[in-house]
Amino acid sequence: MDKDIQGSAEDLCQFRCIHEDRIEGARKTALSEEEGVKLAQLFKALGDLTRLRIIMALEKGEMCVCDLAAFLEITESAVSHQLRLLRQLHLVTNRRQGPILYYRLDDNHVSQLVTLALVHIRE
Repeated sequence: MDKDIQGSAEDLCQFRCIHEDRIEGARKTALSEEEGVKLAQLFKALGDLTRLRIIMALEKGEMCVCDLAAFLEITESAVSHQLRLLRQLHLVTNRRQGPILYYRLDDNHVSQLVTLALVHIRE
């Protein structure tokens, strides 16, 4: 396991005590099981470099599968697979114009999520 993830003695309290008021406060604002699962799925989707690159490309405007495949230098099938997952999570949506299916970000929140994450990692 990654050393940063394991933790160490310095991450532990030196004296064990339970703060009931803090626990109760956390319980009042805790996510429901359903929301927790959806949020975890969202972050898992954004945790994949290919999907993240698709989202970043779509921030500039809609693109078809062929465009995305050429940009990412992967197969159209691989792009289509990733887009299906992103669509199921309501991160992207599509529209058909004749034989061509164009994809775009589902709403401005998707762009805001990525922008906020970039601000965080760049500080």
